[in-house]
Amino acid sequence: MAEFRELNDQVSLADQMYSNEDGSIVLVNVFTVDSQDEEALVKAWQHDADFMRAQPGYISTQLHKGIAGSSTYINYAIWESVEAFKNAFTNPEFQKRINGYPDSAIAAPHLFKKINVPGHCVA
Repeated sequence: MAEFRELNDQVSLADQMYSNEDGSIVLVNVFTVDSQDEEALVKAWQHDADFMRAQPGYISTQLHKGIAGSSTYINYAIWESVEAFKNAFTNPEFQKRINGYPDSAIAAPHLFKKINVPGHCVA
């Protein structure tokens, strides 16, 4: 089972899941894992992604792997709302699936929203 760590010491994932944020959100989950467990991590992530894809409010996801031999991964998932993500994440079936990650895995999930930066980003 993966160990969970907060990406931000000031705001937990639980704080975020029970916020009243409007609009779509992005889950960024940073995984680190021992190199010998990379295949098991990807397999467990795929199992979770299959479940999430079928949940209301799910839009898309993409897994990224660090380069140059890195065993750090980033999952980027878009959801219609915090509520949709919370319902999927707290679903008992999903919670059972978390046990499928290798023991060396550390997950640091955090929720984000797009912001407007004139000339660069559109909210």
